[in-house]
Amino acid sequence: MNRRIFITGGAHGIGKSIVQAFADKGDKVVFCDIDTARGEMVAAQTGAVFYKADVTDAVQLEACMQQVFDTWGDIDVLVNNVGIGMFRPLTEVSVAEFDQVIGTNLRSAFITSRMLARHRKANGNTAYGRIINLCSTRYLQSEAGTEAYSASKGGIYSLTHALAVSLAPMHITVNAIAPGWIHVQETEVLRPEDHDFHLSKRVGTPQDIARLCLFLCQAENNFINAQTLTVDGGTTAKMIYPE
Repeated sequence: MNRRIFITGGAHGIGKSIVQAFADKGDKVVFCDIDTARGEMVAAQTGAVFYKADVTDAVQLEACMQQVFDTWGDIDVLVNNVGIGMFRPLTEVSVAEFDQVIGTNLRSAFITSRMLARHRKANGNTAYGRIINLCSTRYLQSEAGTEAYSASKGGIYSLTHALAVSLAPMHITVNAIAPGWIHVQETEVLRPEDHDFHLSKRVGTPQDIARLCLFLCQAENNFINAQTLTVDGGTTAKMIYPE
C-alpha cells in the first residue's frame, strides 16, 4: 500500500505486532523505542526503520518525527502505542513515578499528534490521515494500585475524541483501541481458566490489536471516528458476583 506509518513503542508486545502488520501490507514503517536491542531486531525482521527515542523527552520525540517528515514528506498513519504500567499500592507510588507514566502513555500521544497537525497545517495535506491511540479497558475499570496507569488511559480516551474534533478539517480520523488481557509476556504461562474467563474462550494476542489497526486505516473506514473500540474477548460485558 506504501503508506507512511509511524509507531511509538514498537520494539515488543503489541507494538511489535503492529509494526509487522503494516510492514506485511507493504507500507513504509518507522517506529521508535528506548530498547535498542529489541528495536534493531524488529527492524531486521520486518524491514521497518528503527529510531531510538525516549517518548517522555519532547525534543527527542519531535526530532524523531521530523526525520520521518524530512525523509518521506509526511506521515499517513500515526499509532500512539507506547505504554508502561505502574501497578503498586497507592501509598508507595511517588509523584515522579506517576508523572513518568503520564508522560509516557499520555503526554507522548499529545506531542506526536500535535506534531502531525502542525506539519499538515504547514504543508496543506488533507487527503488522508489516521491516528490510533492505544487505550485500555482500565480507562473504565480498575484494580487497587493502578492509579497512574488508569489515569493515563482515561486521558487517552478523552484525548482521542478531542483530537478527532480538532483534526476533522484535515481529514484525519482519530480512534482508540482499548485492549483487555493480551498475552504479551512470553514467559507467562496461561491456564485453562484464564481462557475460559473470556466470552471468546481465549486470552487475546497482539495480533488481535494489530488487525484492528489495519481495519481502521482502510480508506473506506473513515466513518469510524472519535471512538474507543474495546477488544477484550467480551469480558467487560460480564456481570460478576462473588461466589
